[in-house]
Amino acid sequence: MTPLISPSILSADFAALGEAVRDLDAAGADMIHVDVMDGHFVPNMTIGPGVVSALRPHSELPFDVHLMVAPADPFLEAFAEAGADIITVHPEAGPHLHRTLQTIRGLGKNAGIALNPATPLSFAEPVLDMLDLILVMSVNPGFGGQAFLDGQLARIARLREMIEGSGRDIVLEVDGGVTPDNAARIVKAGASALVAGTAVFRGGASAYADNIAALRGSGGRARAR
Repeated sequence: MTPLISPSILSADFAALGEAVRDLDAAGADMIHVDVMDGHFVPNMTIGPGVVSALRPHSELPFDVHLMVAPADPFLEAFAEAGADIITVHPEAGPHLHRTLQTIRGLGKNAGIALNPATPLSFAEPVLDMLDLILVMSVNPGFGGQAFLDGQLARIARLREMIEGSGRDIVLEVDGGVTPDNAARIVKAGASALVAGTAVFRGGASAYADNIAALRGSGGRARAR
């Protein structure tokens, strides 16, 4: 399986985000991963829908927006209108996960859930029929540059079994500590998309294409849905 690569702009120069998105598009990225943090659900603050809206004209790639905010429901419409293509929420970020996913799909967007390292996989089972993406957090969310937690490989494999059993075309994405050294193991476990920040941005814009190819393993460009 050739994984989709979704570079996280959390690792970009925030003073030049538009340029970074254009460069990632040209370098062969499949999606643009946007980490939204509220300083409450996770111990960091990043960007809001205004920044997503400002970045939207810079690329036609899918914007893969990961909401690390609680509650998430009040922000769904704003991020949809800003240009998000995929909106991913954490089950812990609201009382009614099914309703949240229903809202995202009602806005015409792909819906995802994110599972923290200690979040039970069982959260995904009742809503598999509503999911376009499952995001496995292979670090505790909040900061970039953390080391991959090897214990997540077994969880990735179990989720792959659940997805195959559902018969649905659900992207299984992994975020946290992804590098060229462990990407093959993560994909072998069942991942179909990799989020990477440090591993993509290392070396500057001239290195983006090589860094993305190294993560993908083949040097080819996959096709985002």
